[in-house]
Amino acid sequence: MSYFPAFIKFDEKRILIVGGGYVALEKLQHLLEFTNNIVLISKDYNSQIKELIKKHSLINNTKTYEEGDIKGFDIVIAAVDDLNVQESIYNESRKYNCLCNCVDLPKYCDFIFPSYIKKGDLTIAISTSGTSPAMAKQLRIWLNSIIPDSIVDFLKTMKEYRKSMPKGKERMNFLDKEAQSYIKDWKK
Repeated sequence: MSYFPAFIKFDEKRILIVGGGYVALEKLQHLLEFTNNIVLISKDYNSQIKELIKKHSLINNTKTYEEGDIKGFDIVIAAVDDLNVQESIYNESRKYNCLCNCVDLPKYCDFIFPSYIKKGDLTIAISTSGTSPAMAKQLRIWLNSIIPDSIVDFLKTMKEYRKSMPKGKERMNFLDKEAQSYIKDWKK
């Protein structure tokens, strides 16, 4: 079954990453584009994770994962090589009713990380529901190459229009025409 695409507001969500290697780094880098409310647990961290911990003042615990460590978190990412630990984290997440992602184990994932493009307020997510991450990656690369960087400023302008104009059909039509015009110009 496919995953439902949703964008989650992280403002008051606590996120835990269990792991300190390359895969944990990859998940951490993605999450840092959206929040700093991230805690890490690992007995060892690679040098890049250590740099990000310092740069973003992230809470980290240098220890082995223990039962109960996920209590109080809304989202948990298990990025460890030990499949038994991943299964244990997933099973424990049921008890605490938090969303869980066990890297590379779809049966233990409430959600997956899509391939995505982020340019300012624009975020485009691409998923093949785990069927072909390589295809999702290639689509991301292609889409990213055709979306101009000026989209960031355009969206800032559109945000100001939405704030300054009264709601209603007239505003909706105006914003639609602005978006159509922008896309038409970028295609040229």
